[in-house]
Amino acid sequence: MKKTYVMALDEGTSSARAILFDHAGDIAALAQREFRQIYPQPGWVEHDAVEIWNTQLAVAREAMAQVGASAGEIAAIGITNQRETCVVWDRKTGQPIHHALVWQDRRTAGACDALKARGLETYVRQNTGLVIDAYFTGTKIAWILDNVPGARLRAERGELAAGTIDSWLIWNLTGGRAHVTDGSNASRTLLFNIRTGTWDERLLAELRVPRAVLPEVRDSSEVYGATDAELFGAEIPVSASVGDQQGALFGQSCFVPGMVKATYGTGGTLLMNTGSEFMPSSNGLLTTVAWRLGGKIDYALEGTLFTVGSVVQWLRDELKMIHHAAETEVAASLVPDTNGVYVVPAFTGLSAPWWDQYARGTIVGITRGANRNHIIRAALESMAYQIRDVIDAMRKDSGITVSELKVDGGAVMNSFVLQFQADQLGARVLRPKIIDTTARGAAFLAGLAVGFWKDKADLQSAFALDREFHPSADRATADRLYAGWSRALDRARDWAEHD
Repeated sequence: MKKTYVMALDEGTSSARAILFDHAGDIAALAQREFRQIYPQPGWVEHDAVEIWNTQLAVAREAMAQVGASAGEIAAIGITNQRETCVVWDRKTGQPIHHALVWQDRRTAGACDALKARGLETYVRQNTGLVIDAYFTGTKIAWILDNVPGARLRAERGELAAGTIDSWLIWNLTGGRAHVTDGSNASRTLLFNIRTGTWDERLLAELRVPRAVLPEVRDSSEVYGATDAELFGAEIPVSASVGDQQGALFGQSCFVPGMVKATYGTGGTLLMNTGSEFMPSSNGLLTTVAWRLGGKIDYALEGTLFTVGSVVQWLRDELKMIHHAAETEVAASLVPDTNGVYVVPAFTGLSAPWWDQYARGTIVGITRGANRNHIIRAALESMAYQIRDVIDAMRKDSGITVSELKVDGGAVMNSFVLQFQADQLGARVLRPKIIDTTARGAAFLAGLAVGFWKDKADLQSAFALDREFHPSADRATADRLYAGWSRALDRARDWAEHD
């Protein structure tokens, strides 16, 4: 039977999606369902891992049904996932011993403070590329082992398995025959040495996570096993795993060092491909594994932004300035500038490259002539300024001049934002026709592993451009506006009272 599609399982923070891509890289079918968010107490966020698996399986079958595809027509399955969420489960029964702890969960902040007090920050940054924070997986696994009766002893005996959501899905897809992850997901755990490409024995000991529970780290594009025939009617190779942001980098065909993608979602994430070179950041960024192919690691610099598209939700839901997000583009275009107004959306503090948890949102520069349209325009411009903050940090860390930025995420449909972004960066901004680039990256990696696509050059032709935004030649104005943003940032920083 002709292999017609590659399936991407896109397991996000609030929903599971399954997308079938054809050989042209176009979407043939898409199914999506949400699952529960569980909040046991303030600052704690959990998911039911069994519910995630059942939801993901259901949408996979639904996507196949939309086009009448049989398992024989699916060349491979690739997985992309929320990166830092972890699960611990019983190897014999396949049942989780606790709810999954989500990347947003802050219950291990105290454990992270203890690691910092032991002087581990420099070692962690130099060997994992990360900072010590409850955001990452290692302290979450340790918390489950410490708080579920008997779990630590069972883990040391090899009776339990632990991993990020990709490992959990692969385990279930293959009927427990494969306990694996890839380098991009492993690099988000605080336990993986991204210089050596192996689990770090010192950090395993410091965080008290037994090596026996962890998955084998494999290439991001490799056949890990086959699905149980009963799931889809026949076996399908499972041949890719990649973290969501790295998946978007690959899906945007950012294969060459220096290429950058930016995701404009609720928050935002930028990744710069730095190739085979490990670049520790001294400018507020993370160093992470982009992907591992043929046993070779490609690295990336990463900047995470807390508030990007959600500033538009704030205009709509809290200030009631708009009814629909699409109104912002029109409103911003009705005025020639912001009349000196800046919006700094530091609602939960500032993330990369500033990392100020005591910053708070502010509106500055208001005069009697400021109106609704000026504030809306200032809110939209804040997205571009934040992206420039990170791009400038990437340039300082890497020495690479960014000549183009590939973008994805819901907010990129706002052409005003992208034109202003191009003006601020002095670089071209490229919007693809398909903005589901995270799933596309997982599909590309899965298809490469089984020969559905021949090589990266084959994938380059699948990147179709919707629109290209060219920067204004007026750099003086762009820099003057950005200087105002920097002054506004200073007003927002260190605002909240310290505990």
